[in-house]
Amino acid sequence: MAIQGIDLSIIWSVLIAFGIMMYVILDGFDLGLGILFPLIEDKEERDVMMNTVAPVWDGNETWIVFGAAAMYGAFPLAYALIFEALYLPLIFVLAGLILRGVAFEFRFKATAEKRHVWDKAFIGGSVLATFFQGVALGTYVSGIPVVNRQFAGGAFDWFAPFPLFCGIGLLITYALLGSTWLLIKTEGMLESRMRHYSRPLAYVLAWVIVIICGWTAFMHQDIAHRWFHGSHGMLTGVITLLALALLCALQKSLRYRHSHQPFVATLGLVFLGYAGLVISVWPNIVPPSIDFWEAASPTTSQLFALMGTLVILPVILMYTLWGYHVFRGKVKPGDAYH
Repeated sequence: MAIQGIDLSIIWSVLIAFGIMMYVILDGFDLGLGILFPLIEDKEERDVMMNTVAPVWDGNETWIVFGAAAMYGAFPLAYALIFEALYLPLIFVLAGLILRGVAFEFRFKATAEKRHVWDKAFIGGSVLATFFQGVALGTYVSGIPVVNRQFAGGAFDWFAPFPLFCGIGLLITYALLGSTWLLIKTEGMLESRMRHYSRPLAYVLAWVIVIICGWTAFMHQDIAHRWFHGSHGMLTGVITLLALALLCALQKSLRYRHSHQPFVATLGLVFLGYAGLVISVWPNIVPPSIDFWEAASPTTSQLFALMGTLVILPVILMYTLWGYHVFRGKVKPGDAYH
């Protein structure tokens, strides 16, 4: 919907994309810690891993709430179709996030004899939430069948090779985010282990990206055409070159034992993957058939919600930035926030 030359649907699509991207970045390395947990057996090192995100992990999940609420208000048709198509995977995601959150809090209060139970719950919740986020993404890219503005698929459309592989791919992505985050926040043997794990994770992620891109192009000729023709073709080439440059920069920074650069390079790779997703589905919000304008709510509803969003969004951003500023620096054994 447009009002006096301003397309509110475009504004809302940018805001929703921003919210989801913030969630992937911030909660991604949180979940990555749980994925990496089985590789670390030392109790003290596990405590340090948890304490690197203890002050901020719950605030990171604010962004997925923002993204979902924004979609509900601005694009109710898309909200209804996507959530109906992804009902089961999203239920599993929520179950994993709840299990992870409960385990996070109870682990700090458990006795030494019982702590292993909550460690396992933390691992299980992190893996469950991450895997089914990837499954949901893969199902979304595969396309959501719609007939007469109604979901026309089945409850188990997500149970297919491509979405399941995307689930595995997101496990690798979040594990790399987690390992490079720990390079910033830890030192000693734990930092050395994370540097050791980050290098193969980066190579595996590169292959996962190549396979997913090739698989997507094979399944959807329209997406392949969009990638390689017209102005999108040049943009695809730029994204590919930047991804190769970031992968090289990531490996080089790991060799030279930089602390922050590997995480920044990993964030760059995630962002480029996200940009590739946007190029693949734009202007559809429910691929392959429902675009942003068809799914949009009335102009008055979008405008009313936007007024509130422009007030609350800067507050969320400032809170997030302030939290990370206050708890910056390395975390050492014995540090605690509970």
